[in-house]
Amino acid sequence: MSNHQCNEHCNHGSDLQKDPEIQKELEVAKSKLVGSLDATSIEKKAVHAHFSHVNKIKTSPTSAHHFVPATKETILWGYFSQVAPSTVKVNSGDFVTIETLTHHANDDEERMILGDLNAQAVFHWDAKSKGIDRRGVGEMSAPNGAGGGLGVHLCTGPVEIIGAMPGDVLEVKIIDVAPRPCANEIYSGKTFGSNAAANWGFHYGDTLTEPKQREVITIYEIDASAENTWARAVYNYRWTPQTDPYGVVHSTIDYPGVRVDHSTITKNTDILKNVRIPVRPHFGTIGVAPKEVEIASSVPPSYTGGNIDNWRIGKGATIYYPVAVPGAKFFVGDPHASQGDSEICGTAIECSLTGTFQFILHKKESITNPSLVDLNYPLLETPHEWLVHGFSYANYLAELGPQAQTEIFGKSSLDLAMRDAYHKMRHFLMTAKNLNEDEAISLMSVAVDFGITQVVDGNWGIHASVKKNIFL
Repeated sequence: MSNHQCNEHCNHGSDLQKDPEIQKELEVAKSKLVGSLDATSIEKKAVHAHFSHVNKIKTSPTSAHHFVPATKETILWGYFSQVAPSTVKVNSGDFVTIETLTHHANDDEERMILGDLNAQAVFHWDAKSKGIDRRGVGEMSAPNGAGGGLGVHLCTGPVEIIGAMPGDVLEVKIIDVAPRPCANEIYSGKTFGSNAAANWGFHYGDTLTEPKQREVITIYEIDASAENTWARAVYNYRWTPQTDPYGVVHSTIDYPGVRVDHSTITKNTDILKNVRIPVRPHFGTIGVAPKEVEIASSVPPSYTGGNIDNWRIGKGATIYYPVAVPGAKFFVGDPHASQGDSEICGTAIECSLTGTFQFILHKKESITNPSLVDLNYPLLETPHEWLVHGFSYANYLAELGPQAQTEIFGKSSLDLAMRDAYHKMRHFLMTAKNLNEDEAISLMSVAVDFGITQVVDGNWGIHASVKKNIFL
């Protein structure tokens, strides 16, 4: 990339597919794709490729294109880690195509796992072993399963950025997002996702009909080619107690990856008739490793990103993260086909996706862009707006101490998240746009939109967005 610095008058990168500079770099990168895959076949093979784990990469002065498949070797279930071995090491400017799997795939094994060899290996669980044992940051002896489900998402990574050090800023451009096609021939050309109205949802227990404390799974169908931009509901069912292969009974959804025995449920196909859901694929969990702990639950978001659950983090968006550990250690997971602001029932349309990302490292000593100076929170840029994300606790791991990863779930507050969003937007306007405090506060009241991002992730979130075109 050039040293060009974007400003309010610039349209550079507003349409990544039409940006000749990015397209040229992407084509060069594809030709240097790590391994034996040739550039012309990446789109055809990436979704169901079964490459060996990448231990070594070729570095080059120009951008390279790497591929990280979703396998039991490249996934951490339910947590980010600053100490986990890197799946791939990349230089600033490199592109990486990364597969992600939804942790809800076993809600309908037939539609979301069968025939997909890598997914089958990840979700494997019989009386003797599991494909991935630890699921979450809890005790390995937890009664509901190893890791206790304290963290649930399938996080692909880490991607290590060569030369990244604490104090730097990592820019992540989302070049493309594509659904992972169903591998079961019965459903050729389709992709499926699951929405769980679960026990951690804001609505739970506050319903008109009985039983008030019920969990309902709704399965949605999406066009795998992405030509049809709408999803439709296929059927739903109420969660029934499920017994895992180790003999543990899960009366509620309390542990990720438990296969639902469809002989125990009643499917209702007469749902959401004449309703279509706009598909806006994005990654619910995306970020870099925090420094405070060796492994951090994938559920509560924090200053290094994580489970932000903002549907705007999709194709064409760019996120800037403060680097907290050497190598940055980037992860991505919790893929969504669609989600509304608040994610009120606990989940989105949880649907496996594959993304292509470009990583650009901004070294602390060379940062001149005022938007990135002293950045200590994830900053989201879309073609038309800037967004900051406020949380109940901006850095809950540091603020709540040794028991933070459990205590956070009892301390969430939208009041606190709003205060944090206000502080961050004030900082952005005063630094990036050179406003004084009084100007920033007035502008926030008349032109900045504050919205509820999510109320289900332990560390509740409110986002603040400001349109680019208001700045002349």
